Amino acid sequence: MVDDRISRLAQLIVEYSLGVKKDDLVGISAPAFSEPLVLELTREIMKAGGHPFTRIYLPRAQEIFYKYAQDHQLDYVNPLILDMIDKIDSYIVIYSSDNRKAMANVDPAKQARAAKAQTELQKRFTARLKQGWYALVPYPSPSLAQEGNMGTEEYEDFVYGACLVDKPNPVKLWQKISQTQAKITKYLNTKNIIRFESADVDFTAKVTGRNWVNADGHLNMPDGEIFTSPIEDSVEGTIRFSYPGIFMGKEVQNVSLTFEKGLVTKATAEKGQDLLDHILGIDEGAKRLGEIAIGTNPGITKFTKNILFDEKLTGTIHCALGNGFEESGGKNESAIHWDLLADMTKDGKIYADNELFYKNGKFVTKVIEQ
Repeated sequence: MVDDRISRLAQLIVEYSLGVKKDDLVGISAPAFSEPLVLELTREIMKAGGHPFTRIYLPRAQEIFYKYAQDHQLDYVNPLILDMIDKIDSYIVIYSSDNRKAMANVDPAKQARAAKAQTELQKRFTARLKQGWYALVPYPSPSLAQEGNMGTEEYEDFVYGACLVDKPNPVKLWQKISQTQAKITKYLNTKNIIRFESADVDFTAKVTGRNWVNADGHLNMPDGEIFTSPIEDSVEGTIRFSYPGIFMGKEVQNVSLTFEKGLVTKATAEKGQDLLDHILGIDEGAKRLGEIAIGTNPGITKFTKNILFDEKLTGTIHCALGNGFEESGGKNESAIHWDLLADMTKDGKIYADNELFYKNGKFVTKVIEQ
């Protein structure tokens, strides 16, 4: 018997996130062990009148690729994937893992070269995001539960709770979240300078003319954040990130970045300094912020080492080194987009044009009730 929460998650994605309609061509990319969710998504797509097709992959194939890949294989861009991005109406990617350490011993230079080769694909992919064609969806696994320091059933409860599919009508709940966040983004879209302050954070970023995006469950599930791309040469100050950064399965701890005129001028890490230096050297865009964001999901209250959840962690901000967002007006280009989180629940304050609108992990009431 299928878990009702899986059925509600599939319905939420097809009906709310993507709005699949008759004759839509809908792709599903998924690991083989996520079969229960794949089948429920297929069912909902069929009920909506769409045409599902699946791309089932074996997670260990990526390990084999990096073990044997020569330079010309690392540089290869699959034209079939480029063609698919252009032609399908909606694309669902199921995010999961049966081994979070699968990439831990892969040469970072190989990973960086492969990522750089996919820059054009990433641009095309990003360009289509604003058309609402994509949804990233989680599927719980024992490996992810272990990484998040939870039991398997506890982690399942966490995942489905974060998506709100443990409730009878998650569509209505996400619609309410969307309405609240729309008020916040409307407020921020009138502002020019954002200042972040806490014991570990002291930096400013200009956002004049940039668009704050209401991340309300139409691209990612779970969702719950507001974000923009700052003006590329405007970031000034220092950020010490409270949580470890995870890059290609490897961990970088206690990262501190100092910015001058938008560029990282000092970067330190308590653990993983060599990897941090390597990431910053991938390309010129990797030294600039492509995103500043505030996590808002009330169902996510703990760090899990899974960015799909962690970037929405209530009471945090996150900044991403690398590629900016076209829908925000971002111009920074990079082969990477690496999110790093900072806690704002203790003495954290965020100002917009010197007006306090966020304090100790919560938005000021007048911003929400405007």
